[in-house]
Formats: sequence, structure tokens, C-alpha cells
Amino acid sequence: MKTFFYWIVLLIVVISTACTTDAGTQSKTAASAKSDVEIYVSTETQSMLFHQVLLSFDNMTLETATTITLNPEIKYQQMDGFGAAITGSSCFNLLKMTPENRKKLLIETFDPIKGMGYSYIRVSIGCSDFSMEDYTYCDKPGIENFAIHELDKRDLFPILKEILAINPKVKILGSPWTPPKWMKVNNLTELKPFDSWTSGQLNPAYYQDYATYFVNYIRAMKQEGFDIEAITIQNEPLNRGNSASLFMSWQEQRDFIKTALGPAFKNSGIQTKIIAFDHNYDYDINKEECADQIDYPVRIYEDADAAKYIDGAAYHAYGGEVAEMLDIHNKRPDKNLYFTEMSIGLWGSGYTFASDFMWNMREVCLGTINNYCKAVIMWNFMLDDKHAPFRPGGCDICLGCIDINSADYTTMTKNSHYYTMAHLSKVIAPGAFRIESSGFKPANIYYAAFNNPDGTASIIIQNDSDKPMPVNVADGSRSFTYTLPPKSVASCIWKSGLNQ
Repeated sequence: MKTFFYWIVLLIVVISTACTTDAGTQSKTAASAKSDVEIYVSTETQSMLFHQVLLSFDNMTLETATTITLNPEIKYQQMDGFGAAITGSSCFNLLKMTPENRKKLLIETFDPIKGMGYSYIRVSIGCSDFSMEDYTYCDKPGIENFAIHELDKRDLFPILKEILAINPKVKILGSPWTPPKWMKVNNLTELKPFDSWTSGQLNPAYYQDYATYFVNYIRAMKQEGFDIEAITIQNEPLNRGNSASLFMSWQEQRDFIKTALGPAFKNSGIQTKIIAFDHNYDYDINKEECADQIDYPVRIYEDADAAKYIDGAAYHAYGGEVAEMLDIHNKRPDKNLYFTEMSIGLWGSGYTFASDFMWNMREVCLGTINNYCKAVIMWNFMLDDKHAPFRPGGCDICLGCIDINSADYTTMTKNSHYYTMAHLSKVIAPGAFRIESSGFKPANIYYAAFNNPDGTASIIIQNDSDKPMPVNVADGSRSFTYTLPPKSVASCIWKSGLNQ
């Protein structure tokens, strides 16, 4: 009898949901119609892209084989935000747009009410491999010569000001690709000057000067109206090969933090978070010099004099598996985790929206979040149709979250990363807690649920199967049911009964 009842309920749900979503023509009637739940749906085929569906709660709390139950009593990490890197190249392309078109795009991306609500961005401290030229903020030897570079004043600052005018709560993470060249040496044995943007190591004799460099940067940005929420010490510290780069072992990062950077922040009253590592899950262990770099952040945490200054560690997904985040969390649950970079590009078998959208949502978005990550940031926000501008020696086949046509700087292609970040940021507010969600867990269904600061609840569900999948969501006092299309993501938000 229970089986018969379940299939009757399921049939009704499938029919009603199909009527709601058929051919992607859900009526947005209007806002006057009663709706309890807002759902935003995207499919790998792009038949639906952030397509809005409005549902009402069921008359009773359904208990079916497909029910996901939320439990707000069990909380996990508190979320910081989601977004993309505003590189020099992104700024260059954005500034080529008309002011009207640029404002429209930035509102769509960053406005939490009218748009997607992106809430975290990453900027380079000095140049990156996606800058207009190679530079730091102190290219003339002597820390007294520190000054924000003119390119940042010309390109980065106007874009940041436009973004913060739309969403003043957007957080900013800063990461250097290289220190000033005069601070570099060839290795820590010979300590010979190393006049190159690429590779080299930080001369311990300049630890104090480099700490002052970070202090000066945070103060200079503050004067311009930009609060730096957090910094990483070095982008990809185990990668010597980028167009601007520095090799920095965990031993070096530990010593720099505990002897120079941490004390400098403390003495200057700087509250900006210090985040360690900022590289791949696998610690580049395929390279001989990285054989002892496994558990990079944990090795630093083992030194209490360094650990006391560090908020957590950041990861990229160009090597290894996301399960590394859970391993690091289990070893040091008192330290936070961040995901700070993943790009799309034409390497390997090439890029398709379908394959990357589903992989990125499963592995980078839900994957990192369900392994205690509190922020997710993609790489370039915008490149052009020629993958540009980029630095010689950097990536010349990367794609942006958005690619803009360099013939008119109007026509845009919004790639998979644009939508995966939107699916997170639209329904997970900064300050939300991930909460327990359990029950329905077939092989190709992935999800995470949240309790937002404003009292709303949300859940993101991914159907990675080739079949439609009816899912019932119950929060303890109410429920709703939606049939996810094949190979799709649904971001759901509703006024919560979670705290009642």
C-alpha cells in the first residue's frame, strides 16, 4: 500500500512539475501569484540557463524515498562567499565596454537582489599572468619606494569601485604572483640575486621588507576605499613556471609568517586574514623538489608561532582530488578552508559547456563545500575571444567566466563558471551556515543545504544522471517537490521554518 501511495504521489509531482518547466517556458507571472520557493535551474545542454521556477509548499510534509531532510540543529562551516578573479585582463576588457553595458553586466553579476549576488573576488597583488605588463608595487629597490602601480589605478580601481557601488559587501582576496625582483635569489644556498619575474625564491634577508610590502598594500587599498578581507602569501608557491612566479616551500612560508608577516600585521593593527598555501590538492608531488611538501598547510600549523597568525589554507583543483580538503579539515578543524582558483581552457580534449558545468558543480562547488570549504572563487571573470590579454609564458588558451568579442566588446558568451558561481551566490548568502541534509542519495545526486542569516533556507541539488529526477525537500515543518531535468542543477531558496 505504501508503495502504491508513493507512486501515485510521484506521478502527480512529475506531471505538475513538467507543466511548470516544459520547454523552459515557465511563466514568470507574475510576482503576484503565490509562491513559497524560488528555484533557478540550468542544464548542461543550456536548454535552461538560470531559469526561474516558482513553487508552493506541499499541503503536507511528504516522506518519500526521494526526500532530502534538512536539520538546522547540526551546523558545519559558515560561508564567506562566491565569485571570480578580477584580473588586469578582466578589467581591460570590461573597460572596453560601453559604461551602460558594463553597468548592466555588473548589476546582473553582483547585485544580490537584481542579479546573481556574487560576493567574493580575488585580485592580484601586483601583476599576474593576466595583466597588461609585469610589475610589482616596488620595482625600484628599497621598500621606501612602494607605490600602487599606475595600471591598477587606471584599470583595477574603477572596476572595483563600480562593483562595490552595486554590492558594498563584496569581499576582496589579494594574492601576489611574485615579490619585487630585488627580493629574489636563485636558491637559499647560494643566495645569488635573481633578476627574473619567473621562479626564484624569497631572500630571507628581505622577510621584513616583504612583510612591510603587504602592510603598505593593505593600507594603500584602504585609502582607496577597498578593504582587503584576506591575503594569500603566494599564488601557486610550488609552481616555478608561471610568467610571474616564486617557489616557496612550506618551510619558507612558515618562517616568513612567524618571523615577519604575522608580527607586522599584529603591530600594525591589521585584521586582514592570512591564508596559507594557495595551490593544488596534490602539492605537485610529481616534481622532485616537492616530495616533502605533502600536507603543506598542516606542516606550517605544527609550528604554533606560525599557526597563531593563520586563518586557514587555500586550494586550486589543477591536480589531485577534492577529498584532500576533508583530510586537512580533519587534521586541523580549527583552521578554515578556501577554494581560490580554477580556470577553463582548451587543454586536453577541449572545453564544452556541458562537461565543465557538471564537473565544476560536482567537484569544485558542491565538492569543496561538502568538504568544509567556506568560499569558492573562479579564475578570470572576463577574457576576450582570443583568450586575451595574457602575459608571454602565461596561459594563452584559457577562457573566462565570460568571453567578450573583441570586435565590438558587446557580444558575450557566458561560460560554465559564470553559471556555477551564480548557482551558489544567488541562494547562499555570506554568513550562511551549511547544515545537515540527509536522506535521498543515489549515485548521481549531489546537494548541500544552508541556513541564511535573513532566515531563509536554501539547497543546491545536482542531477548528474541522464534521467529526470523527482526530489522532495523537507525542512521539518514544510516540504516541496521538484523534478530535476537530466544533467541539471537547481538552486532553491525559501522562507524558512528551520528556526520555528
